[in-house]
Amino acid sequence: MGDDGTTYGMDEALVSMGFGKFQGLILAYAGMGWISEAMEMMLLSFVGPAVQSEWGLSSHEQSFITSAVFAGMLVGAYSWGIVSDSHGRRKGFLITALITSVAGFLSAFAPNYTSLIILRCLVGVGLGGGPVLSSWFLEFIPAPKRGTWMVVYSAFWTLGTIFEASLAWIIMPKLGWRWLLVLSSLPSFMLLLFYNVVPESPRYLCMKKVRTTEAFQILEKVARVNQTKLPPGMLVSDQDTGNSFPTENTVLLSEEDNEADKVENIEPKVEGFKSVLILLSPKLLKSTLLLWIIFFGSAFSYYGLVLLTSELSRGHKNCSPNAVVLEKKEDANLYRNVFITSLAELPGLLLSAATVDRIGRKLSMSSMFFLCFFCLLPLLYQQHELLTTTLLFVARICITGSFTIVYVYAPEIYPTSVRTTGVGVASSVGRIGGMLCPLVAVGLMHACHQTMSIILFEIVIFFSGFCVFLFPLETSGRELRDTLCYKGGPTMVA
Repeated sequence: MGDDGTTYGMDEALVSMGFGKFQGLILAYAGMGWISEAMEMMLLSFVGPAVQSEWGLSSHEQSFITSAVFAGMLVGAYSWGIVSDSHGRRKGFLITALITSVAGFLSAFAPNYTSLIILRCLVGVGLGGGPVLSSWFLEFIPAPKRGTWMVVYSAFWTLGTIFEASLAWIIMPKLGWRWLLVLSSLPSFMLLLFYNVVPESPRYLCMKKVRTTEAFQILEKVARVNQTKLPPGMLVSDQDTGNSFPTENTVLLSEEDNEADKVENIEPKVEGFKSVLILLSPKLLKSTLLLWIIFFGSAFSYYGLVLLTSELSRGHKNCSPNAVVLEKKEDANLYRNVFITSLAELPGLLLSAATVDRIGRKLSMSSMFFLCFFCLLPLLYQQHELLTTTLLFVARICITGSFTIVYVYAPEIYPTSVRTTGVGVASSVGRIGGMLCPLVAVGLMHACHQTMSIILFEIVIFFSGFCVFLFPLETSGRELRDTLCYKGGPTMVA
């Protein structure tokens, strides 16, 4: 690792090697996990109505199928974040892929409503590990283009939603919802198939100090595959280099103040509930609470729009005097409109990719939230089908863009020692929003209360956009930290 006395940190190593073939392979693996989660979530738009019709369920029972998945994700997102911060990223996403694939496959053979709810809840527990894969991929990316590559990673979610909508359009009319569940579980099995060849995050290993040699060996492999070289010297962790990563909110101290202030590093080995306490420490409390609000609003709005598209495409059959005529058209409208609005995620990704590094995370997120707000205003009252689909298409563009950037921003504000726990807990809060949105998108729509449903969406979206402005820092171009550094007095805002 070099014996000339010079040292270098993880960010220096990644910048020196650049984004090459090795990161491309990492992107493909993590992207497969994102495709899997997108497919398992999107199928709820099709399975819910089909099961309701086949088993004679009430609207509340249909809504609970979706809510059960989010309830499982609430547990999983918190649990797998702690597991991956304590025992490694690889162990975290191994367990999640195993649970998702097995429970997803068995869901297709559910004999009754109760067993389907239990199995879909288990699928949700597995899907809760999504932030582990995103954090794992993030830790391989050089800082200068981190935002852009995280948006590219998010494109796999869009591919999953479009593929699922296409699959449902082909499979559901001929083979039914059970075959859709079987085919949608296959991407999770792909993660298990290639698990043995994927490496642990070198940043995680380096943060553990005693595993720096393992981290160096992985970086050597990255450099070899990318046909580049590591910096000269010895690899050391952030806490050994003394980096404190100033931000736009850092107050510069005089030399005397620096000598007087004692630097205290949070112990990098944090486990269980201790890591959650760090998220609520004075230096992270404001960012953590705001992130929870925005994850809640993003999940509520995104999944709500997906389900709202499904409900509006069914033609308000319960509220219309032409129920018999509309019932014949509803299935065709459902598959077509969900497919069309899923395509909106492509321009949503392009929009987020174009803005995330140029104008920053905060301005990008807030502007998209507010544009989504204005797109939904005309839907306070029932509109023509073409106008409704168009408005939902543009709203889906905006909420996809903002949700994508939230997943870029969230892991950047936390140190490596609690990164996946921080994103996992925030994602868990988002799952609460996902649990509640079916009650709005499905429950109120079934009760013919479209105006009240849209008003609730508007309140959540507007408040989320406002909270973005309150974040204490912009992370665009900012290096990732391995530990949280305290300095005497409120001089560092994390």
